[in-house]
Amino acid sequence: MAHRRTFSARFPDMTPVMLDSPPLTPIPNVGGFPISGSRKPRAYWARTTLLAGFAFVALSLYLLVVSHPALRAPSFLDTARPAAADGARWSSETFRKALKHKKPVAAAADFSARPQIVLNATQELAAVSSFIASLPQNMIPATVDPSLPIDPQLILDFDTRGPHAEEELQAVMQDVWTRNPVMLYCKVHSPVSRELKQVLKNLYLRPASTIVDVDTRPDEHVLTQLLYRLTSASELPILLVGGRIIAEPKEIKWLAETGDLQKAITEAGAVVDGSRKKKPKKL
Repeated sequence: MAHRRTFSARFPDMTPVMLDSPPLTPIPNVGGFPISGSRKPRAYWARTTLLAGFAFVALSLYLLVVSHPALRAPSFLDTARPAAADGARWSSETFRKALKHKKPVAAAADFSARPQIVLNATQELAAVSSFIASLPQNMIPATVDPSLPIDPQLILDFDTRGPHAEEELQAVMQDVWTRNPVMLYCKVHSPVSRELKQVLKNLYLRPASTIVDVDTRPDEHVLTQLLYRLTSASELPILLVGGRIIAEPKEIKWLAETGDLQKAITEAGAVVDGSRKKKPKKL
């Protein structure tokens, strides 16, 4: 049986450790740390929790009740009211009155309930003439009854229910007869129409007369009956000077010879001989 060596025999360089010797690592001082026996009693923590809950409830009530206007989202009142010099807010009574008298924006911009303008014969003739003279492609729909007033929305390019419909209609009437002071509704295959065209051509008007050959248009039937109703004429051609009929077709040539036709055209805004080319002066 082998002899068991002692600690000193195995480690000759080390001295035996005695039980009463100081430890190799110093024991930390735990006197500053609380031990389990020094914990606060349960009643202390219950009182602390109760006080914290009471403080939270009081703060929440203050934010929701006392300073409620400061938490609301910005509205129309922020831009509508003037800034107070002393920084005071509106009172609750003033705030309720402002909300009561607030008018919705959508209702103010809704023009669908407005009545549509009604055209008399003079306005309807100007609107139809403006519609036809604006573009050669503009045609009166075949569904229109020429014996009844035409729907303004078919021939006018603005909202006929808008708040400024009357002013825009007056502008259309003035513009059409300014641009077309002499307007002739006629037929291609008509001797009287050809004679009137020649009379107007010999006047060298500026602006030139507006010629509408009704019998070459797809809306001939509707337009012809419409013109008869608006001008009280019974046949074509119809000569309009400043938006008015000045004489029967057979009298136009005689008026040109007396100079009354030129006078009426000048009063309407056109210039007689305005497009005639001047002869160069002889040196």
